[in-house]
Amino acid sequence: MEENNGSTKYLIKATITTDGVVERPDVVGAIFGQTEGILDKELDLRKLQKDEKIGRINVNVKSEKGKSKGVISIPSSLDKNKTALIAAALETIDRVGPCEAEITVDKIQDTKEAKKQFIQKRAQELVEKIEGEEKLSGKKKTPSRGREVEKYKGLPAGPTASKSDAIIIVEGRSDVINLLEHGIRNTIAIEGTSVPPVVSEISKKKTTTVFLDGDRGGDLILKEIMQIADLDYVARAPEGKTVEELSGKEVRKALKNKKPVEKIEPSFGEAEESLEEETYQKLADIMSDVKNKSKALLLDEDLDTIKETKVRKISEELKNTENVKTIVFDGVITQNLADLSAEKDVKRLVGMRKRLKEEPKKVKILTPEDF
Repeated sequence: MEENNGSTKYLIKATITTDGVVERPDVVGAIFGQTEGILDKELDLRKLQKDEKIGRINVNVKSEKGKSKGVISIPSSLDKNKTALIAAALETIDRVGPCEAEITVDKIQDTKEAKKQFIQKRAQELVEKIEGEEKLSGKKKTPSRGREVEKYKGLPAGPTASKSDAIIIVEGRSDVINLLEHGIRNTIAIEGTSVPPVVSEISKKKTTTVFLDGDRGGDLILKEIMQIADLDYVARAPEGKTVEELSGKEVRKALKNKKPVEKIEPSFGEAEESLEEETYQKLADIMSDVKNKSKALLLDEDLDTIKETKVRKISEELKNTENVKTIVFDGVITQNLADLSAEKDVKRLVGMRKRLKEEPKKVKILTPEDF
């Protein structure tokens, strides 16, 4: 099912073909650039995105034998007439970068209807999955363990959490239930991203293991709980997985591999900073300013310009300039520039496209599709 936010009414779906090799940033840039001025001001795509009337432009393009072909989808919360005008404007785009291009709108999908169809199809798949599991096991699935969840210090917990000398802290009630399914009963859930003060009190009295999801949310919770609780061990779900979805084997392996807290050196990634909307908007405006001008701006912590230079001179100027924290330029982010930026403690590299084998951990890489 296509991704869209809660206010999306329609989804424009189109096909693009070009007579040369292009990439996603090229297509996105062409859409913004070549529809600008041919639609009324109220239908300017940049303004509509800023006002959350148009969602992120999704492009999936592949190249073969020197030509490119792909699909474009644009979520819209406008009415059907304005959405149709934007869709029609896409078909006026005749170039992407140096290549001739043709865009054909395949359909404007009513997202409510699409959701209804998805729900019906998915529901049938789930019924078939349940019936298949019951057939394989030769018996009905066991009743949910949800009714065994109790309250301990006001938080959802397993039935032995209050009596046990050891306790496992998890993120949510569903984690408690899954661990109950696998025979682990001394759990307590913090229920949210903010760690309740009572967790600190509990951790002082019991041998405490924190068992968190293997994602960014788990990283942030670990960072907070290590500051306020007296932990003994840290266990994590495999990368990209949550505790509530783990199998019994995965649960046992994760807990077996738990680490003493003193050996945990959480890396929360300087490059994983959360950019505020205002910062994103300012970077987008600066990017628009340098686009098609072959220039680069070296910026300080507050995104004020330290130096303006030509794209070909970025590396030279960066070596000789102090306190550069962001670079915005009309060009390709190469591996050499990314590595040099990491050496010079640059936080962000903003370019029109990227060509990297490995992104430096300390540098956030941004291209037009990120805006």
